[in-house]
Amino acid sequence: MSTFDQQFQKVAHAEGFVAALDQSGGSTPRALRLYGMAEDSYSNDEEMFALVHQMRTRIITSPSFDGNRVLAAILFENTLDREIEGQPTASYLWQKKNIVPFLKVDKGLEEEADGVQLMKPIHDLSALLQKAKSEGVFGTKMRSVIKEANAAGIARVVDQQFEVAKQIVAAGLVPIIEPEIDVHSPTKAECEALLKTELLKHLDALRPDQKVMLKLTLPEQMDLYKECIEYPCVVRVVALSGGYSRDQANSRLVKNTGVIASFSRALSEGLLVQQTDEEFNATLDAAIESIFQASRT
Repeated sequence: MSTFDQQFQKVAHAEGFVAALDQSGGSTPRALRLYGMAEDSYSNDEEMFALVHQMRTRIITSPSFDGNRVLAAILFENTLDREIEGQPTASYLWQKKNIVPFLKVDKGLEEEADGVQLMKPIHDLSALLQKAKSEGVFGTKMRSVIKEANAAGIARVVDQQFEVAKQIVAAGLVPIIEPEIDVHSPTKAECEALLKTELLKHLDALRPDQKVMLKLTLPEQMDLYKECIEYPCVVRVVALSGGYSRDQANSRLVKNTGVIASFSRALSEGLLVQQTDEEFNATLDAAIESIFQASRT
């Protein structure tokens, strides 16, 4: 069985969840602050990215972080370009940890219009996909944001996501489509209903061999996305924590059968640079175990 096929079987069928370690330029300062590193800890982007790589390295190399509970990890391109213990990050994840590597490919968000934020153009997508494939990356992730129940805006978000997803599928990778709904939206439930309609429309148009994943905000209605899970083209439906605390996110996740976690802030919650390795590993282990159990429903 090829490496891709092994990774596919793991992502599609194994128990576990996806670790989102893909904070990029805009979200890295906050991730470092939560880790206990103020903005005066670094003086430029290169120093900032070096520090966040140290944080990610500490997570990835922890004995608690392994393929028995973590199916996959999403990386930022800067992380893909760096090494862990002298080995490229993506190959380290797969070869040392049995964790499937994904790559965030979007370049951030456009300004809000019609209640949504589309992705900025990904001008170098073809080259980035080729690079990811050569590094042993299995799939990709790209994020848009929905803030209001505007049918036209939500349709544009989903149109754009699936248009790019088809390019990624054609390059031999599995895309995670992430049309995030802002958890603070006053029309969150209405946004979810409109999003589901658009998702089903686009999934209907995919062939069974055009494999995609969906990363969705935990919904107000239990099992709202059950129909999405059942499509032959859908490898897995995963949920983002989206600003919920770990306890809140886990509590919502268990109510959605067949959906697994893909948490970022909720995963790293409580991890601090000042902790001893014993304290850090114990905190991470407890987080991973709680998210793993919530993903088993």
